[in-house]
Amino acid sequence: MSAPYVPRKSDGVTRRSLLRGLLAGSAVTVGLPPLERFFNGNGTAYAACGTLPRRFGVWMWGNGGMPDRFNPVDQGPDYTLSPLLLPLAALKAKIAVITGMKVETGNPIAHWSGVGGILTGTPLITRGGEEHTFAAPTIDQIAARTLGRDTRFASLEIGIERGAQAISYNGPDSPNAPETRPAALFDRVFGGGFVAPGEDPVADPRLRLRRSVLDAVIDDTRRLNARLGAADRRRLDQHLSGVRALERRVARLEEAPPVLAACARPGEPLIDYPDIEGRPQLTEVSEAMADLLALAMACDQTRVFSHLLQNPVSNALFPDAAIGHHRLTHDEPNDQPEVAKIMEKIMGHLAHFLGRLDAVDEGEGTLLDHCAVMCTTDVSFGRTHSLEDFPVMVAGGACGRLKTGFHYRSPALDNASKIGLSLLRAVGVSAASFGGGPGLATDGLSAIEAQ
Repeated sequence: MSAPYVPRKSDGVTRRSLLRGLLAGSAVTVGLPPLERFFNGNGTAYAACGTLPRRFGVWMWGNGGMPDRFNPVDQGPDYTLSPLLLPLAALKAKIAVITGMKVETGNPIAHWSGVGGILTGTPLITRGGEEHTFAAPTIDQIAARTLGRDTRFASLEIGIERGAQAISYNGPDSPNAPETRPAALFDRVFGGGFVAPGEDPVADPRLRLRRSVLDAVIDDTRRLNARLGAADRRRLDQHLSGVRALERRVARLEEAPPVLAACARPGEPLIDYPDIEGRPQLTEVSEAMADLLALAMACDQTRVFSHLLQNPVSNALFPDAAIGHHRLTHDEPNDQPEVAKIMEKIMGHLAHFLGRLDAVDEGEGTLLDHCAVMCTTDVSFGRTHSLEDFPVMVAGGACGRLKTGFHYRSPALDNASKIGLSLLRAVGVSAASFGGGPGLATDGLSAIEAQ
């Protein structure tokens, strides 16, 4: 690549420059592509998905982890997967493992303090006993304010265990109840209002306006093109080709839905998944939900989700376990081999979910490549309810904004809210900070940021 162009002060073209025009007397704008002049010498100063959207998600399990078996022994890109992370081996290159962090928001209510702390960066509001509410919106809802503007569903909330509790909050006393039945999620997303390729659509008058907005900036585009070098003219031409392709897709929506290889109405799941001999069908429900959510994002029905495998303090009976999960974390002696087997199953659930996203081809990558998925739990070590050395994994590169394929260990129990701030910024949320009080983060975790 040729040396990056440094614009003159009078040039006025920056990463924040916009193509501008008028539509019905009102100003409209379209952002610029990542022109060569915006890159540093390594070409890493700015990355983009083109017309593909970025997505954000939370994937959470209850009852914590086992740091001695979860944490890899070495760091960097050539780290060795720990015993509990072996189910994720096929996805190692697309996951960043982050250890040694601390949830700084206090621990007045075991399990739920960790959930509220990692997802909001603020301490719980406590009301005596176990009563509580989250003090601020959760990270998924912060992301949904930006990513959910143009989709049918600003966010989707999913719980796998029957009776799953809310981990997504709009603010205090405003939880978003998760959907726990695949059949109900199917009806909600792929029932009324969903148009599959080849089906007759219902015309939306807003689409014509959106197409006109793209036309309105063409004069400004021509003026800018005259000021660019050859390499940046090619970049701009590719960008405009993408914009025009988007325009054509928008126009087709008035006639028929887009024919996307990955977008289709899925087969209906079972009406119910009853417990078998007292054990919930977590695998069957989890896999059905993964299929539905992957297709919901492939069809751009939503770009934000939260997923809870089982509740904090869940006593669900896992296959082959003698007693419930939560009780085992406290009562099983020594090095807790049964808890370790449950953790391996949980990581298997996560591997299936992420693998389903990675199986959806998009552009030159996959749906997972265009996601930032925070995978975490409610406590570090279930037996002690510790919030130190908190286990977190980040899956997906958010279109090149995040580094993956390595293990990073904080040397000084860094504030876990830094991870949340980095993820929000990576998916396009303009955030100066994340959290509040002792959990406030004004700087992200640079180790996972690609720029």
